[in-house]
Amino acid sequence: MPLPVPVPGLVIRYSFLWSHEAKIGAEDGSKDRPCAVLLTTTTKDGQHIVTVLPVTHTPPVDERLAVEIPTRTKARLGLDNARSWIILSEANRFQWPGPDIRPVPGAKDGGVAYGLLPASLYELVRTKWLAAFDARRVGQVHRTS
Repeated sequence: MPLPVPVPGLVIRYSFLWSHEAKIGAEDGSKDRPCAVLLTTTTKDGQHIVTVLPVTHTPPVDERLAVEIPTRTKARLGLDNARSWIILSEANRFQWPGPDIRPVPGAKDGGVAYGLLPASLYELVRTKWLAAFDARRVGQVHRTS
């Protein structure tokens, strides 16, 4: 399975663990889904630490805590044509690549990435996430490596 370098804006396939699942003791997400890389850091020993946000078809309760993915972007990434949102209030943080990365369905090479968000869309996600973070409306689940 070819692994890309994790960069902000990359959309990957990942077994996302929601905070309500983690609170009841689950260690694995109940569903593999597209997730957008929000940020990456590198440790002193060269390991990548990645924070991802989930993509869902469920409309957000609070639009300040989500960004809708435009239809054209979804088509370019190879996602379905149903409306989808990047959720800003939930995040998973893990050491790259980690055991929860999954191959994109139908990818002939077993790749794990759908592609990159447009820079303007990523910037909107980042800006809205920072506002949600400042408002203490962001949760994060630290995953095991």
